[in-house]
Amino acid sequence: MTVFQRYIGIDYSGAEVPTARLAGLRVYLTESDSAPVEVQPPSSPRKNWTRRGIAEWLVVQLSEGAPTIVGIDHGFSFPLRYFETHGLQLDWPAFLDDFQRHWPTDSDFVYVDFVREGELGNGPARTGSTRWRRLSEEYAGGAKSVFHFDVPGSVAKSTHAGLPWLRFIRQRLGSRVHFWPFDGWDIPGGRSAIAEVYPSLWRKGFPPEDRTPDQHDAYCIAAWLARADRDGMLATYLNPDLTPAERAVAHVEGWILGVAGPRKSAMPGRARRSKRGSHDCGRTRWPPFIGPA
Repeated sequence: MTVFQRYIGIDYSGAEVPTARLAGLRVYLTESDSAPVEVQPPSSPRKNWTRRGIAEWLVVQLSEGAPTIVGIDHGFSFPLRYFETHGLQLDWPAFLDDFQRHWPTDSDFVYVDFVREGELGNGPARTGSTRWRRLSEEYAGGAKSVFHFDVPGSVAKSTHAGLPWLRFIRQRLGSRVHFWPFDGWDIPGGRSAIAEVYPSLWRKGFPPEDRTPDQHDAYCIAAWLARADRDGMLATYLNPDLTPAERAVAHVEGWILGVAGPRKSAMPGRARRSKRGSHDCGRTRWPPFIGPA
């Protein structure tokens, strides 16, 4: 028996402004064993989505009864070093509020670059180093820092554009949607969920056929979520093999769904964990539990 009835994959883009229709924004959905199909924007003669349009559409979809899991390919939070450097609470909802005040990239005429360059908002007061990576990014292998702009494969711009829209959805849906893992590793039965994903983990497992790279990433997200749920593996990935200290870190930094734990290539057996100073989880620098485990 599956946990969810619908599976939505979203390939994100941080280009232009929230109301711009972008070819890089793609949405795929499946509700059964059939292959995911692309979802077009509702009530629009133009085929491309806007970031605002996707957020508003998700609010409607997740308000309905069918339990749905949504995978979005941008960062949902920042490394612990960011919280430490800026003196922030280790609290994800408070982080979203603080970020949106400094990076108002959900405003209709705001480009991410406007905030980066100090023309709007107060981005320079809330930034970080390209050397800072989250624990799940280190374990995923190949995932770039959420502060690494202007390089191939970067998620920095999409992350800085997308975070305020997570806040938007959370404010409108409240407890009707579970933001994993910030609201806990276990998703209540019948509840819809939104999770961060990294389609590079699965891209090679699905033939691209005639899809564009953006379409294929969204397709892969929806297809993998559905397949993992049918096979019974999704529950395993929703509870990755982490120590209590690592779970505490992930409750603040978030986690990439599909990363089961430390990479085997990074440790023989199960002995080695991350050696980076910001994630020295074997020490007592961070409390063993910051939130739901």
